[in-house]
Amino acid sequence: MTGVVYKSTGSWYHVKDAQGKLIPCRIKGKFRIEGLTSTSPVAVGDVVEVTLKDTQDGQEGVITDIQTRKNYIVRKSVNLSKQIHIIAANIDRAFLLVTLNSPPTYPAFIDRFLATAEAYGIDVVLLFNKEDAYNKSDAEQMRSMKKLYENIGYTCLDISALKRTNLEAVKTMMEGKTCMLSGHSGVGKSTLTANLAVTLSQMGCKVGVLDADIYGPSIPTMFDVEGKKPLSVQVDGKSKMAPVENYGVKVLSIGFFTQPNQAVVWRGPMATKALNQMIFGADWGELDFLLIDLPPGTGDIHLSIVQSLPLNGAVVVSTPQNLALADTKKGIAMFQQESIDVPVLGIIENMAYFTPEELPGNKYYIFGKQGAENLAEDKNVPFLGALPLVQSVREAADLGRPAALQEGTLVQQSITEVTQNLVTQLLKRNTTLPPTKAVAITNMVGCEAIK
Repeated sequence: MTGVVYKSTGSWYHVKDAQGKLIPCRIKGKFRIEGLTSTSPVAVGDVVEVTLKDTQDGQEGVITDIQTRKNYIVRKSVNLSKQIHIIAANIDRAFLLVTLNSPPTYPAFIDRFLATAEAYGIDVVLLFNKEDAYNKSDAEQMRSMKKLYENIGYTCLDISALKRTNLEAVKTMMEGKTCMLSGHSGVGKSTLTANLAVTLSQMGCKVGVLDADIYGPSIPTMFDVEGKKPLSVQVDGKSKMAPVENYGVKVLSIGFFTQPNQAVVWRGPMATKALNQMIFGADWGELDFLLIDLPPGTGDIHLSIVQSLPLNGAVVVSTPQNLALADTKKGIAMFQQESIDVPVLGIIENMAYFTPEELPGNKYYIFGKQGAENLAEDKNVPFLGALPLVQSVREAADLGRPAALQEGTLVQQSITEVTQNLVTQLLKRNTTLPPTKAVAITNMVGCEAIK
């Protein structure tokens, strides 16, 4: 079978066949392309050859070959100077979302993207987002930036999801083309982590948040502590860093030690070292809860965490659609492996439904209905609750004030209910199960529990 790679989650790839069916696939062995040294053998957009097989969970495939790429867009590894990371391949047009703030998109970031696209002959359109959210001064600054790039030949559009400005124009530019949409990472599990932490703090608990998403740290923005630096304190004659605190929550993130426009491109050992410094080299003090915000997928960071800390449990976040649920199953399976054995405290369904402000009694299931709830039942793990898709959640995250602080709202009510359910499951787990052991990981035998 010949198909196109639509999604990559590290070790798994979602390949669409000629009939439009998405098939989860792995790669066979190592792919080497002459003249190219890449950290990512298969990229989104690749046309691949797949051998299919039937499993208990349905059809799976093995990618056996990659067809010649028309082009690709890459980023260069900082620490592996001779290697690149391929972001996507066979692109007709790339769209780059630009925002003046929340988060800011710096000219250096834009220029690197444009230079990379130009090198591989990829047409770029710059989308200047959130035009409805800027004051007079910000709007003028955005117009100046837009004019700069228009003068050197790039197509630039002002867009707004709220006002639907130029959305149809963007849609028209995408029709019939293979497009790449890029920009700063959005919100999801990190937003939920921030809101759970604030809610626990409001309940009278001592709470810390460790931002373990080394490659895309967003917790500093969520807590309105961007630009802050942890101070050095003396503890038992040793110098340690003091977490930054806001809203009653202690926070540490790699984002405190990097520039806003600096990409963190590290291999596993470097990421592990940074995590260990934030865990063991910090003065967390006495905590009731330490919430760890993990990156997507199942990789080095996740293994480093279970190796470093005896976790009480894991919480898995998903949206209702089938494609997201496929990855959620893998996340649950990782924690439930015999060699890791971290209890899954439950599943949270994010963006479960949309309720318009003017129609508070209505629910619109944009991404499907009760997908995560049904998965929880299938996997025999608790369902902790569903959170609505509400614009104020995004706005609150951008402003650095978690939505859980919005008293008397549907969002606050939903987050409080989910938090209470989480605490209930944690107390039950601590009563019925022995303490979780850290995991020893070696290159020879994989994961093996410490005796």
